[in-house]
Amino acid sequence: MESKTSKWIPSQFINIVIWMERILALTVLLGIVIYSIGSFIILVSMDWQLTETFYELIYRVLLMVIGLELVRMLIVHDLTAVLELLAFVTARKVLKPEIEAIDIVLAIIAFVALLGARRYFLGTQSYKQKENTHYSS
Repeated sequence: MESKTSKWIPSQFINIVIWMERILALTVLLGIVIYSIGSFIILVSMDWQLTETFYELIYRVLLMVIGLELVRMLIVHDLTAVLELLAFVTARKVLKPEIEAIDIVLAIIAFVALLGARRYFLGTQSYKQKENTHYSS
């Protein structure tokens, strides 16, 4: 009898965690939609003659992409999703106009580490699978 109870608790716990992750993913997705609408309204009213407006556009788009990658990571539980999320976070940091030289060096090291992690943990097979999924219709 004890073995049935111990098997039931972990499976129920796993189901609860999965549903909580899905709820969190939907919440983040809803936040992205609301942020996108607000960003559109703000960006339309900005002066597009200024370079800062373009930086603001890139900053906001990358923030939305990071949110979408976070949603994907919560749903698929894939190492590739985690590595891509970290790559977008690093890219967003690098594209700030007021970045310092040390931040650029650290970002380059982070990208190299991400590429190395992808190659080491996922191997060359992941690159071939990724190419097939993007180009097949």
